[in-house]
Amino acid sequence: MTKAHSEVAYQVMWNRLISVVEEQAQALVRTAFSTSVREAGDLSAGVYDAQGRMLAQAVTGTPGHVNAMADAVAHFIRRIGRDNIFEGDVYITNDPWEGTGHLHDITMVTPSFHKGKMVGFFACTAHVVDIGGRGFGADAHSVYEEGLYIPIMKFAQRGQVDETLTRIMRGNVREPDQLIGDVYALATCNEIGHRRLVDMMTEFDLDDLEGIAHFILDNSRRATIERIAALPQTSADGEMTMDGFDRPITLKCKVSVMGDRIVTDFAGTSGVDKKGINCPLVYAKAYACYALKVAIAPEIPNNAASLAPFEVVAPEDTIVNARHPAPVALRHIVGHFVPDAVFDAFDKIVPGLVPAEGAGCLCNFQVSLRPRSDLPAPTGARRAEVLTFNSGGAGARPMHDGLNATAFPSGVMTMPVEATEHAGPVIIWRKELRPDSGGAGKTRGGLGQYMEVGAQEGYEFDIQAMLDRADHPARGRRGGGAGGATTIAQDDGTPMRVKGKQFVPHGRKVMMAFPGGAGYGDPAERPKDQVKRDLARGYISAEIAARVYGLTKDDIAIVGAANAKGDVL
Repeated sequence: MTKAHSEVAYQVMWNRLISVVEEQAQALVRTAFSTSVREAGDLSAGVYDAQGRMLAQAVTGTPGHVNAMADAVAHFIRRIGRDNIFEGDVYITNDPWEGTGHLHDITMVTPSFHKGKMVGFFACTAHVVDIGGRGFGADAHSVYEEGLYIPIMKFAQRGQVDETLTRIMRGNVREPDQLIGDVYALATCNEIGHRRLVDMMTEFDLDDLEGIAHFILDNSRRATIERIAALPQTSADGEMTMDGFDRPITLKCKVSVMGDRIVTDFAGTSGVDKKGINCPLVYAKAYACYALKVAIAPEIPNNAASLAPFEVVAPEDTIVNARHPAPVALRHIVGHFVPDAVFDAFDKIVPGLVPAEGAGCLCNFQVSLRPRSDLPAPTGARRAEVLTFNSGGAGARPMHDGLNATAFPSGVMTMPVEATEHAGPVIIWRKELRPDSGGAGKTRGGLGQYMEVGAQEGYEFDIQAMLDRADHPARGRRGGGAGGATTIAQDDGTPMRVKGKQFVPHGRKVMMAFPGGAGYGDPAERPKDQVKRDLARGYISAEIAARVYGLTKDDIAIVGAANAKGDVL
């Protein structure tokens, strides 16, 4: 029988569980094969009780994965069946509607046993570089074209890996070694989490997790509800428009604060798109919850109870509640804009709290490199798939500037040039901050980036563009200016689309400018010393400093002279 513990002991255990899942996530980062996991941190990790309720999540990772994965373990329990769960099992899926939103995310769940009894689960998710089909892009017309579908099933039973499954996976993807390596990394990180959990349970003489689960969930729910109850009990509407694939898409939502819960309703949002930018509800829900949680209760750890008061509904067959078999490969493009739509509504409920709009979706692209076809290619030339994660600027906050080239809301990291070039015969010719792309305001929007990409001598490539904000740049808040818009073209001036698969011949480069975040408040109220600092750092040009912020010629000359001498402003 598990002995009783004090609240102090339970708090220590709670902190320990958070440390356990963070080690779980870091193990995945260290062992993964794909750069999307190793370098960008496109992953999640969490621990669950025997009922499948999330108790703790790793800080390392992205909220889209974790908050979606919070619902996934219940699907695993239901599909596998409690009577079919054994020690040594490992379960797997990439089901977009019962996992984390698209086929490129592999979710693995491992039951955790202690003293011969199943006490909980560990789960983790990673984005893999390839899952077959058309590749990672928006061009598919249904989910069947987007790659290999793995239903919820056993990857290993009682410690024995299903070799038939691994052969099927290898036979359906372009990068089999990377995929299988990532799958084993996922299984391994769950095992590491399990070991650390057993160590904790042994140290505190726990036979199960019921006591600590009750402590975590009760306290988290109470703390979250207290924050909600302190808000104005009212409703407000939010709306934003994004580029879409070949037509604009409008997100509409109504945020209602209702005592012990907040309901976000996406009625009126655009319908399902014919291309693969649709978003399953589980992913839209993840980012809607995240937006509200960071606004009102950022310090309360994520778990089933702290997320439960945030309810999300959307009509079926809207772009935020796309049903099977809608194409969903680039569901992140829509999902990453959900917080901006929610913030547009919430700003009317609690003014002066949420940031201005930012770049929103990640500025990603994937290149499929192959030996040139117009002339003989170099000896030993090979095919390769290289996925890069990049970011535009974040929106300005009420009291602080937006972060430059920083992914919000996804939280993943921009991949280093060296890691990208190591993955295949690709060359990143330019990667630097984009001056004047941050929207003007009392607080300035974060800067976007310039990127130029090409292939090594003897190669051509297809690029899968996954960009937005070309026609609908980030909107300022409370008088702030818009962020810089996205542009993309080949170096000879050939125009390119912001989304979709496009051919780039041998010797050509793709020139991209990623969007900036919008500004917050009247630019005239920005302190002059901050304007001078931005000018000195190259964040804004002299023209913008004068025309938008009112800096005098003398001030600009002083900044230029200080820069010439190497003085820091």
